[in-house]
Amino acid sequence: MRDTIAEQILSAHLVEGKLEAGQEIGLTIDQTLTQDATGTMVYLEFESLGIPTIKSNVAVSYVDHNIIQTDSRNADDHRFLQSCAAKFGAVFSPPGNGVSHHVHRQRFGIPGQTLLGSDSHTTTGGCLGMLAMGAGGVEIAMAMAGHPYYIVTPRIWGIRVKGRFKPYVSGKDLILHLLGQYSCKAGIGKIMEFFGPGLANMDMSARATVANMAVDMGFTAGIFPSDEQTKRFLALNGRASDWRELKAGPNPQWDEVTEIDLGKIEPMVACPSNPDNVKRAADLSDVEVQQVIIGSSCNGSYRDFMIAAKMVQGKTRHPNVSFEINTGSRQTLDNVLAAGGISALVEAGARVHQPGCLGCIGMGQAPATGTVSLRTFPRNFKGRSGTKDDQVYLCSPETAAASALTGRITDPRTLGKAPRITYPKHFKFKSDWFVMPPQDRSGVEIMRGPNIKPLPAFDALPDSLEATVLIKVADNISTDIIMPAGNRVLPYRSNIPAISEFVFEIIDNEFPARAKQAGSGVVVGGENYGQGSSREHAALAPRYLGVRVKVAKSFARIHKDNLINFGVLPLVFADPADYDTINQGGKVSLPGIRQAIADGATDIPIQINGRPVMTRLEVSDRQRRLLLAGGILNLARQESVQV
Repeated sequence: MRDTIAEQILSAHLVEGKLEAGQEIGLTIDQTLTQDATGTMVYLEFESLGIPTIKSNVAVSYVDHNIIQTDSRNADDHRFLQSCAAKFGAVFSPPGNGVSHHVHRQRFGIPGQTLLGSDSHTTTGGCLGMLAMGAGGVEIAMAMAGHPYYIVTPRIWGIRVKGRFKPYVSGKDLILHLLGQYSCKAGIGKIMEFFGPGLANMDMSARATVANMAVDMGFTAGIFPSDEQTKRFLALNGRASDWRELKAGPNPQWDEVTEIDLGKIEPMVACPSNPDNVKRAADLSDVEVQQVIIGSSCNGSYRDFMIAAKMVQGKTRHPNVSFEINTGSRQTLDNVLAAGGISALVEAGARVHQPGCLGCIGMGQAPATGTVSLRTFPRNFKGRSGTKDDQVYLCSPETAAASALTGRITDPRTLGKAPRITYPKHFKFKSDWFVMPPQDRSGVEIMRGPNIKPLPAFDALPDSLEATVLIKVADNISTDIIMPAGNRVLPYRSNIPAISEFVFEIIDNEFPARAKQAGSGVVVGGENYGQGSSREHAALAPRYLGVRVKVAKSFARIHKDNLINFGVLPLVFADPADYDTINQGGKVSLPGIRQAIADGATDIPIQINGRPVMTRLEVSDRQRRLLLAGGILNLARQESVQV
């Protein structure tokens, strides 16, 4: 072992394979979390396995995404999730409790443990020294059933931190700086691990923000040591007994190392429409803003709201700005309220919303046509806000608060002396906010609303495939583009036939009809195809429409796994130049594909309009079995097969 924190945790949880570069490993999972946008599918999948009780040590079902109840569908699904939690033995966190990642680190996260969640920003748990990873819903269901979680042994990217942040600079500026320097795909196949003397100057708010957006650089996880800052945070939350020290050994061997001087980080802003399109706030002072939102899982902490409250205290928002507040949790809202922060924000003209994801997932808070929205959220993909041609910028709470006062993107350092934030001795909290599963679950009945439909059945991979290129898309296509979210689409999350009607709607609203007519389809993509949210609907809904193959220059990790889990072939161009030779409507042939996969072939020749194109299938032997079976649930139901 090479003595990094990541490798310590990986080694302690390793049940299959070896920690060797490029090798697939299986890990035991200590904790699981779901959220309602993906959780209904998780529980349908778990139920289909026929296992009566969740086997992970901690399992929490959060309702944080679809909390706007414009009709009965979201409320019906909340009842479904609560009854499933009671039936199978999970803790239920009802709407209003807050965002899963934020609440979980406050109440459940434990240093040194593994956490798997059906949301890509589960990586937030790395702030506590956890190996916290996002995954597709079906993989959460398998982990809840006691199966290992499989990844390729990651490389470890060490980030040595020194110095301290200057006034008005915080963790969001650090992660935006890294995104601007290295791109949204720099971390694919890697874990980001922080070390160095500067960590003593990074509080848990900064660490949580950086770990949260580690996935937006492509990382499998982002990990911080469990140190005095971690101990203080857990003690503030009444959980001092959960603390344990966790640090790298005396001679850690990193695959690569980057050094960061916190004192040189400036206020940064991600411009439309990708988190790595980063500029200095000082260079954007001519950009007028009409909406400012502080909050979400990324910047939903006590410190984030108190710094904003102190900055705007005694002042008023610019008259052209809708100034909005989304706390990360009910606990945070209660404590900011007790400290007078909510009063200061309200008196400054802020609109205070319930704790939850809200505008981050396009569930309300959509900006007006042709306006700029400045948000402390982690993502700004085109259309994610709920407004098709949006202009969403990402920033820190400090930059957001300053801009809310001036009506334009403002470097907060121009406002004079920065306020000082103090913490209470202990954060207020009530355990009754959660619903615990009953001791006797034998009589619990699962409540299903009319919008919850059975899982579609998928066939095994045929001997050969003939298909049509249904669409060709560019680089960095997000799962928000493939399968939109928002309050119009997400209520159908438990109804695959209905939600499939929205696939690729943002860029091509004729895709579903074209796919149905073709019967069997191929999607062609560029670099980093499927970045962003872990939602498995971006694989499941196209598969329902007949998509059996996706060919891209490269895939984002979670989306590639989701494709395999539902029997969709993720092929990579051997020569990226072949991407330019393929057009929508092309005819694709994969003769003998089943035998080639069964034989372990990596080079997969395909025919496009009769012309040969070489692709590569970079999967493990286990994943080959999944593809042959038509998906992970098909294979799991085969009693003689260990998944």
